[in-house]
Amino acid sequence: MNNNNQQQFSSYTVLESRQIPAGAISKKFMASVFLWMFIALGVSTFFSLLFSMNEELMSTLYAITKKGPQLTGLGMVVTFSPFIFVLLISVGFNRFSSTVLAVCLAAFAALMGMSLSTLFLTYTSSSLITCFASSSVMFGVMAVMGYTTEKDLTSFGSLMSMGLVGIIIASMVNMFMHSEGLNYIISFVGVAVFLGLTAYDVQKLKRIGAGIEFQGVSAGDTKKLAIMGALSLYLDFINLFIMMLSLFGKKNNN
Repeated sequence: MNNNNQQQFSSYTVLESRQIPAGAISKKFMASVFLWMFIALGVSTFFSLLFSMNEELMSTLYAITKKGPQLTGLGMVVTFSPFIFVLLISVGFNRFSSTVLAVCLAAFAALMGMSLSTLFLTYTSSSLITCFASSSVMFGVMAVMGYTTEKDLTSFGSLMSMGLVGIIIASMVNMFMHSEGLNYIISFVGVAVFLGLTAYDVQKLKRIGAGIEFQGVSAGDTKKLAIMGALSLYLDFINLFIMMLSLFGKKNNN
């Protein structure tokens, strides 16, 4: 769960709410951000369904045991490689072209889809559909709120970031404790944190869009900023979906 890509925007003008003149916000930039996000989600969904519906492909990633799906060697690589891609995209923001970043985003989304394919083995189809739909609605509501609110969410975003760090630490501790109660608390807090981060990230992207118009950023850099923004929102949504599944998902054979 990594949502710390915003530092890549630090070299560009990010206007405060009071600085954004009427009509100056780049709707085209925001549309591009969401387009890239939807493309990434589409790629993840395709690979997740592809692996979950093909036993041969699934067997390369997971071995079915009495305790449930267990990762194979390749499965371990697929599971942890998305973290490497996030780091690669972040580090390569200034060095890579927009095309290379787009390819990296697509590869990251594909690996995430493969990794998430185990959800089809763990949870019922109805749970997956219900939690995905619920997450989509909540994400959309918070995105609209973040885009339309006049309130500065900077301090709120910092609070949500601290909450994210707390979730990561608690999750690592629970890997050894295996506490159902702690897992429930982590999931509940996680839903709140990723909803808050969605509103914060959308507002920041809105300001970046205004800053692009104000500063006259090149088309190539604008595309790279849109890709990075899409990655942030993609991570917000995926983590929100996983937290919702952890809270309300019904597992198979239960």
